[in-house]
Amino acid sequence: MFTCASCTIAACETGDKEKMPKNCPMRDNDFFDHILEEYAKPENHDFFLTSTAIEALGYCQWPRLREVAEFAHRMGYTRLGMGFCMGLHKEAAIVERILRKQGFQVVSVCCKTGGIPKREAGFTEETLSTPGHHVECTPFQKQLVEEPMCNPIAQAKLLNQAKTEFNICLGLCVGHDSLFYRHCEAPVTTLVAKDRVTGHNPVAAIYCADGYFSGRNSMDGEEK
Repeated sequence: MFTCASCTIAACETGDKEKMPKNCPMRDNDFFDHILEEYAKPENHDFFLTSTAIEALGYCQWPRLREVAEFAHRMGYTRLGMGFCMGLHKEAAIVERILRKQGFQVVSVCCKTGGIPKREAGFTEETLSTPGHHVECTPFQKQLVEEPMCNPIAQAKLLNQAKTEFNICLGLCVGHDSLFYRHCEAPVTTLVAKDRVTGHNPVAAIYCADGYFSGRNSMDGEEK
C-alpha cells in the first residue's frame, strides 16, 4: 500500500533514491520504465505538454480561471462546456461571460436540468434536504416547488450532444461531480469545488484541521 502523503523522504523530488521507503512506488522500476510511453500517445502528448506549459507560464500569477482559458486557447478548443451547481448560478454566469469575451463558445447546463422530483429517483423523505415542499434556494425564489434532484449524468450527456471539446465542473456536489466526470466524453477540469461551509474553499478545513475545524472534520459530529 502506497503512503506518499505521509512520506518524509520525497525521493521522487530530491533524487535521493537510496533512502526510499520500502513501500515507495518507485521501487517498481518496470512500471516507470514504461510510463513515458503513455505520455507519448497522441491522446495524451499535447494535452500534457500544454498543461505543463500553462503551469510554468502562469505560476503564482494567473488565477485558475485564466489558466483554464489559456489552456483551452493553446489546445485550439473553441467550444467549452460547463456543468454548474444552481447554487452558484451567479458565479457561473460570470464565468460564462468572461470565457465568451475570450472568444469561446460556452455551453452551460445547470444541475437541476430536467426538474425531476427527487422522489421519482427513489429518494425517501428523510434523505431530502428539505422534506416536503420548499422554496428552492436559488436566485429564482418565486414559488413553492417539490425538491428536484441534481442531474449530473444529464449535464454530461447534454454537453456531449453539444460536442464540447473541454468541460468545466463548477461547484457540483461530492459524488455528483464524479458522475459528471465519468459520463463526459470531453476532458473535464474543476474550476470550483463545492464546500458550502468554507465558501467553496475546501483547503480552509485542512489548514484548520488541528484547530477550529478539528470537530467539524471528525465523523462523531463533536465540535471543539
